[in-house]
Amino acid sequence: MSVCSSKQAYLDLVDTLNQHAHRYYVLDDPHIADAEYDRLYQSLLKTEQQHPNWITPISPTQRVADKPAGAFQQVQHRSPMLSLNNVFNETDMEAFYQRLEKRLQKAGHNTDNMGFSAEPKFDGLALSLSYENGRLIRGATRGDGQTGEDITHNVRTIHSIPLQLTGKDLPETIEIRGEVVMPRDGFRRYNQWAEQHGEKTFANPRNAAAGSLRQLDPKITARRPLQFYAYGIGQSPFAERFENHSESLTWLKKTGIPIHELVTTLSGLSDCFDYYQMLQNKRAELNIDIDGAVFKVNNLDLQNTLGFITKAPRWAIAYKFPAEEATTTIESIDVQVGRTGSITPVARLKPVTVGGVTVTNATLHNEDEIRRKDVRTGDTVFVRRAGDVIPEVVKVVLAKRPDDSQPYKMPRHCPVCGSDLYKPEDEAVWRCPAGLACDAQKKESIKHFASRKAMDIEGLGDKLVEQLIDSGLIDTAADLYQLTEPQISGLERMGQKSARNLLRAIEHSKKTTLPRFIYALGIREVGEATALTLANALKSLEVLENTNREELQQLPDIGPVVAQKIRAYFNNQANRKTIRELLDSGIHWPDIVTSESDLPLQGITVVLTGKLNQFTRSEAKQGLQNLGAQVTGSVSKNTDFLIAGADAGSKLTKAEVLGIQVVDENWLARQLANR
Repeated sequence: MSVCSSKQAYLDLVDTLNQHAHRYYVLDDPHIADAEYDRLYQSLLKTEQQHPNWITPISPTQRVADKPAGAFQQVQHRSPMLSLNNVFNETDMEAFYQRLEKRLQKAGHNTDNMGFSAEPKFDGLALSLSYENGRLIRGATRGDGQTGEDITHNVRTIHSIPLQLTGKDLPETIEIRGEVVMPRDGFRRYNQWAEQHGEKTFANPRNAAAGSLRQLDPKITARRPLQFYAYGIGQSPFAERFENHSESLTWLKKTGIPIHELVTTLSGLSDCFDYYQMLQNKRAELNIDIDGAVFKVNNLDLQNTLGFITKAPRWAIAYKFPAEEATTTIESIDVQVGRTGSITPVARLKPVTVGGVTVTNATLHNEDEIRRKDVRTGDTVFVRRAGDVIPEVVKVVLAKRPDDSQPYKMPRHCPVCGSDLYKPEDEAVWRCPAGLACDAQKKESIKHFASRKAMDIEGLGDKLVEQLIDSGLIDTAADLYQLTEPQISGLERMGQKSARNLLRAIEHSKKTTLPRFIYALGIREVGEATALTLANALKSLEVLENTNREELQQLPDIGPVVAQKIRAYFNNQANRKTIRELLDSGIHWPDIVTSESDLPLQGITVVLTGKLNQFTRSEAKQGLQNLGAQVTGSVSKNTDFLIAGADAGSKLTKAEVLGIQVVDENWLARQLANR
């Protein structure tokens, strides 16, 4: 076993081993035997032992870090990692295509045989890779689309991800986005190994991929057979050199980034249907799990014209496969009490495998749904995972119904606190009125507070929250920040090490963002998007606490119902007391500061009038708000622009009298396309 005689010889050996690894893990076309690779690798190891100052970060020996990470740090994405809208049948796919044609034709584009880039919809975990001068510097999860987790140590262990891009035409910085999956054969091998060693097995490859990437110890991740496939370049000036999306994928492949072999280009809607059917036929024989096809308008200029809605691009769609179904029997029906007091009936099922997952429970939604489907205990039913995710009862097999079956009756008292249930006139669900006086609502509220998209308290799972409440250690979310090591270590399955880890995670959660904190409060009707809207528009919690209903309704996508729920929450003195205690415990976030360079319409006041064709009114308001504009309902001397659609009336007349600049919705489309 020889040692490299010079640093250049060492670097050449690093390059040789990386090329062979790429051929093995990405191209599946090895040019040397495993024994020869091992001999070269051992030579590299011996050289690095004798010359540690020569070691380069792109050496294959540097893929696995020596020390586990203390905790995952949050990463702000340079541009949002958006999700895709879904369609589930040909009619909806045709409607998507027609929307594209209408928008593009209105903008003056020819849409004959519109070109698409097509790819499998991977059932894995979205990943962002950042490279500087060709060298991998960061890997991050998608998270909530705005903020992810830095998992660079784990990403480096994935052999199909190059530590150094190849080629000479490399940008100074580039972000590459794709999906991490666990191949089916690797999944089977890993579960067999885990069973033999008494370790936890995974229910399906997606869970395995996600769980592997979130290990604090990269040595654990390195043992998991993970694979990466890229699907595009993040927002970057470098991407402007390409005319089509498919060209950017071809360039990525040349740099050593894996692109799946079934990625292709198509022309027209008919080709899309053929590709979808081909994937569905191949699905069972593929070595990775997919749950549909993704179609993207290939021309990048057309993508810019089409733009985005709040959380998804208009120019792409995921055409999902039909959900897999199975039959089983309902052993019992009971109800769960949700965070907001909602009473949801749940079918307890004889265990059945649906889409690779063992299903034991399925939602029955509400009393009206139970009556419509006439679901009863003892029934044989079809169960499916809607969208491949949420188990639900589809229908009853009446021919197999037991002779002594009885219709199900919803309880009229909360199963946890005993309060009389009520059903609001405008809702389909029954509710428990006890609020946080009901232990079930209290538990769900704190689980929500600690969840990944809220305060993200690592290790504070559902069972531990229940233990903490049942033992009297906590009563509100604020009590979490007063816990001590002796208190936690005294709980079931919690020793000193686990207690210290949890306390570190609780301490780490004190540094957050205003949108996450608002979402964590669990205000009814306030999800992630609404929390982000409130934070960006009002800039501070104190302002939010004191904004009245009428002012709230002026914000994008906040109607009277949401405004009423927000005011009801902050009018509750117990809620205000908990918020003060949370802030006193040290929870903080950076100020929301925007500048004209970040938001091109910062400080601009805009009024919308008339009928819009490219946007709904709420989409236009949201888009303007995201660009920094203030959207008001009436024209005044302070108005900077009036966006006038068809049949504009008195507002247009007033704007012309005041000399205010009038633009059409194409102006807004261009502003959004330039972001």
